[in-house]
Amino acid sequence: MPKYNVTKKRGKSKIKISDKREAAMRKIVDSYSENFDVKMSIIQELIPLGLKAVAEELQNEVTQLTGKKYSRGGDNARWGRQDGSVYLRDQKFPISVPRVRDVVANQEIPLKAYQRLQEPSVDDEAMRKLLHGLSTHKYHESSSLAAEAFGISASNLSKRFKKHSRNELKELQARSLADQDIVAIFIDAKRYADDGIVVGLGVTIDGKKIILGIEQVHSENGRAIEQWLEGLIERGLKFERGILFIIDGSKGIKKAIEHKFSVYALIQRCRWHKRENVVAYLDEAQQVVFRRRLQEAYAQTTHKEAQAALIHLHQELEEFNASAANSLIEGLEETLTIHHLGLSSELTKSLSTTNCIEGVMSLMGSYTDKVDRWQNSDQILRWTGMSLMDIEPRLNRIFGHGYLKVLRFKLLKIVEERTGIKPVVKTTALLEVN
Repeated sequence: MPKYNVTKKRGKSKIKISDKREAAMRKIVDSYSENFDVKMSIIQELIPLGLKAVAEELQNEVTQLTGKKYSRGGDNARWGRQDGSVYLRDQKFPISVPRVRDVVANQEIPLKAYQRLQEPSVDDEAMRKLLHGLSTHKYHESSSLAAEAFGISASNLSKRFKKHSRNELKELQARSLADQDIVAIFIDAKRYADDGIVVGLGVTIDGKKIILGIEQVHSENGRAIEQWLEGLIERGLKFERGILFIIDGSKGIKKAIEHKFSVYALIQRCRWHKRENVVAYLDEAQQVVFRRRLQEAYAQTTHKEAQAALIHLHQELEEFNASAANSLIEGLEETLTIHHLGLSSELTKSLSTTNCIEGVMSLMGSYTDKVDRWQNSDQILRWTGMSLMDIEPRLNRIFGHGYLKVLRFKLLKIVEERTGIKPVVKTTALLEVN
C-alpha cells in the first residue's frame, strides 16, 4: 500500500500531504451525502482511504441511531463491537463493526451502511478478464488491491459472471432491428459439444457489421432455422426491399430462407466452400490445378463468361471424376448471384464468400475454445452471446461498402420485377456512388 505520510515545507509551516488528500476525498463523499446508494458506491472507490471512510460512516450511523456517545434516555443503545468485513470494489477487508441494540424490543439493529458494503462491486472489466480466459480461482492474484484483502471468492465471482453474461445474451437476443437498413446477411454455424450455434451477421447500407442473433440447434435443420429467422422479423428486420443472403451451401439454411423470405431473398453460395467441395474428390496434384482454374473461372467479369468457364470445367471433370463434376454443377447458379447483380469487384470480394462471418466465428472461438467442458445449453449460449457482444464494436466495415447503395438499388428492382409492386423507397438517391 502506498505511503502518503510525507511532509512538505512551505515557509515555516509543514503540511501533511496525506491530510490534504484525505480532505479532498472526504469532500467528494460529503457531496453525495443526499443519495445513500451513490455515497456507498463512492466509498467503495476510496482505496486506500476507503477503510477509514467506512469506519467513519458506520460510526455516523451509530450516532444517528443512539445519539452522541455517553448520552442516556434513548430507545437504542451502543452494544460493543464484533469482527466483520466489507468490500471495497471486489476486495474484502476485515473491520471492527460497531453494534446497536433496540433496548425496548431487545433486538439488534442492523447498520444499513454495513449491509450495503457486504456486496462486492465487480465491474465490466472484471467480467472481460474472465471472458478472455482468466480463471475465477486466479482472479484474486491478478487484482488484489492490498495485502490484507481477502478478495472475492471464486464461487461468488462465477455467479456474477453467469448473471452478467446472461444479461449480455438477453440484450443481444432482444435488441430491436427496426432502425437498421440491412442489405446483406451472412449465416454460419459453429459446433459446441453435440450441438451447434447458428450466427447471423448483418451488413447495413453503410457497411457496418452487426450481430443479428444466435440460435442453438442440433443440426442446420430448416425448420429450426426458419423459426430463428421469424424471431429476427419480429424484432423489426426489414426485408421487403430485398436482402442478399450469403451462406455456405447448407440445404437447411437455404430452405429456411426461401420459405421465410420468398421473393425478397437472393442467395449467394460461398465460392470458397464450392471450390473446396469440388477438389475434395481429386488427388493432390489435381487439386492444385482445379483449385486454380475454379478461381480463374469465378474471377471472370461477366456472368456469361464465368458460367461458360465453369461449364467447361464441369465437362472436363465428367471424363475422369463424376463425383467432382456433380459437386460443381449442384447449385452452380447460386454461386454466380453476384455476377447476376453486376456488382463492383470490391463488393464481389466481400459478398461472394462467407469470409466475413467466418472471421467473426474465429474471433468467437478465441474466447469459447478456452472452455474445457460445456455443461449445458445455458453455458454455451451465455459464452457465445457475451463473446459476440464484446467482438461487435471492433468489427470493421466491409470492403467496398461505398457501393452498397448500388446493391440496394438492384435488390429493389428485382423485388419489383418479382412482385409487380413498385418499391416505396426512392431509388434515385441510391445511385449516388463515387
